[in-house]
Amino acid sequence: MEEQPLHKKAVSFFSDTLQTFLIALAVFLVIYFFIARPFQVSGESMYPTYQDKQYIFTNIVGLKFGPVKRGDVVVFKAPTDQSKDFIKRVVGLPGDTISLRGGRVYLNNQEFDEISYLTEDVRTHGESFLKENQIVTVPPESVFVMGDNRPYSSDSREWGMLMQKDIIGKSFFVYWPIAQAHVVTNPFNK
Repeated sequence: MEEQPLHKKAVSFFSDTLQTFLIALAVFLVIYFFIARPFQVSGESMYPTYQDKQYIFTNIVGLKFGPVKRGDVVVFKAPTDQSKDFIKRVVGLPGDTISLRGGRVYLNNQEFDEISYLTEDVRTHGESFLKENQIVTVPPESVFVMGDNRPYSSDSREWGMLMQKDIIGKSFFVYWPIAQAHVVTNPFNK
């Protein structure tokens, strides 16, 4: 059997490499635009659940098959600056009433149990949209979101309701740094 000339081997190698690269790129683009997107946490508003500079995958296809649920951590365009993405926890769903009293969140006139993701000493205080002892009702097609690190979170208490159409996706996996990798679960889906 005769050996191929060097230039034919190089062309064959280049062709195989290019095909592999294009297939990998196509798979990446399908995943990125239709299934999941990577996001970097920026800031401390979700501490200790998420830490500054962690990377997470966000499920963008899941919203097509089911509604957002209380306790979901969602990524969305910041209402105050559409060039930024925010990450917050869904607390109120359409029709719910939310109020803040004595540093506690009240959902439908019952103290909201957040012990699965907040420590007992966390206090939630009012801001410019939702003030202490005021009651707001979540309108249709909206949610009320808050950061887990309440003193350092710009959230619905400050800028109001989040339209569900503005949600990019639900956080489902922390992948970087590797030592902190874990699946993200909704504390109310047990």
